[in-house]
Amino acid sequence: MADAATSNTTASTSPLYVVAVAAIIVRADKVLAMRRSQHKDASAGLWETLSGRVDAGEEPFETIKREIIEECGLVTNVDPRPVTSYSAMRADKPMIVIVYQADYVSGEVVRSDEHDDHAWVTPDEFVARSSLSKLAKAIYSVFEDII
Repeated sequence: MADAATSNTTASTSPLYVVAVAAIIVRADKVLAMRRSQHKDASAGLWETLSGRVDAGEEPFETIKREIIEECGLVTNVDPRPVTSYSAMRADKPMIVIVYQADYVSGEVVRSDEHDDHAWVTPDEFVARSSLSKLAKAIYSVFEDII
């Protein structure tokens, strides 16, 4: 059995994960794609869906509702059951992404400074814009369920 000092050292050198959420916002046959601003610290210029990090003590479902309001201002109905989750890297840090589906209700997109462009796109158009293959797979799974 390992002693306490060894156990603590092992735990402290293990990578800590960033926990993030992403929203697949659906309007008819399209999803909201957002381009990360050029000033972002990670993946500037990348096309993604709305996303954000979960703050300490915050529940992922509350985070995604907050991020939707902060990053685009739309009124949506968010399904509390995640579509999927996957591992990824954020710069040099390992990350877990929890993906939710949100159905558009009303409003016009009002971008925060985190994104400099947006578009309502089909799943195929999203794939053509983005290198996020795991997120694209989640988008396709949402649209399979809608059809």
